[in-house]
Amino acid sequence: MNTQMEVKLWNDKREREMYENFAELYAIIKATEKLEKAYVRDIISSTEYEAECLKLIAHFKTLSSSLKDTIPSIERFADTYKMDCSAALNRLVTSGVPATVEHRTASSSSGNTSAAAVAECTQNFITAMDSLKLNMFAVDQVHPLLSDLATSLNKLSFLPPDFVGRVKLKEWIARLSKMGAADELTEQQARQLHFDLESSYNSFMAALPNAGT
Repeated sequence: MNTQMEVKLWNDKREREMYENFAELYAIIKATEKLEKAYVRDIISSTEYEAECLKLIAHFKTLSSSLKDTIPSIERFADTYKMDCSAALNRLVTSGVPATVEHRTASSSSGNTSAAAVAECTQNFITAMDSLKLNMFAVDQVHPLLSDLATSLNKLSFLPPDFVGRVKLKEWIARLSKMGAADELTEQQARQLHFDLESSYNSFMAALPNAGT
């Protein structure tokens, strides 16, 4: 009797993943709205706000990119679910960088270069790690993300030439360049790449105080 009362939201694994991604997107937008309001009301510090905002923006970019065929308009998605999150949509869709980075852009043209580059780098790190979690293992999916990350790292003058992230990325990009576009990383390779990205990201974050952010 009970089994007849169950309501299934999905018919197969692919449909289930789609609904799970919808739920995650909804959660990211809601979390960003709360974060924006907390920052405006001085409930959290600029440093805490920027770190959290960068993560949310990077997660949003990865997820919205993977959902672009099913959700062509994020604004329409928010409207459909009556989200009322104008601040989040402005931050995630229109701006794409934390408010603190925008403020530094307005106040200092020289200091902004570093701040914007750090923001870009952080987003590229998280986007690359997120893509692996979403099982995006094809060379033509992974290679552009690593190339973008390498380019953004090269913009940061405070990182030494032998910075571990640069070295690891160079090795991975060289390895991927020898593979075909349709080839895929094995689970073991993807796990190692994620580990290398995570350790490089931690080293990058540890170096930030020296950059005077």
